[in-house]
Amino acid sequence: MMETIKNIWFADGRIYVQTSAGDTYSRPLEAFPQLKDATDSQRSNFRIGKFLDDVRWEELDEDIHISSFFDTAEPDTDNEIAHIFNRFPQLNVSEVARSMGINKSLLAKYIYGIKKPSAERTRQIKAALHLLGRELTAV
Repeated sequence: MMETIKNIWFADGRIYVQTSAGDTYSRPLEAFPQLKDATDSQRSNFRIGKFLDDVRWEELDEDIHISSFFDTAEPDTDNEIAHIFNRFPQLNVSEVARSMGINKSLLAKYIYGIKKPSAERTRQIKAALHLLGRELTAV
């Protein structure tokens, strides 16, 4: 039988889950950008699913399955996309993602080092930023 969720809590920029087997797992909030951007009140407003294997944040439209906690990879923010967005904090992640036609959550995962963009995706992100730069110089 698969472990089920017994408890969820947040501390030190991480989300923790305690399982029915008594194990505790955690992931950095960067792995779940919707939760990272949420208020403490929004984070605490969740419900554990009927089968005790997922968590739902209705207000945030976020769902996390217990299997998401078994990934032990930590964020690697030493990447080109993270460096660009850290250098220009005024960039709006949602708007850059929208202009590219990708989900904000996916772009945030690239920025937070949770996912590594392919060379082609990196080129697309840079192209979107270059277009923005050209539009700004036309002002």
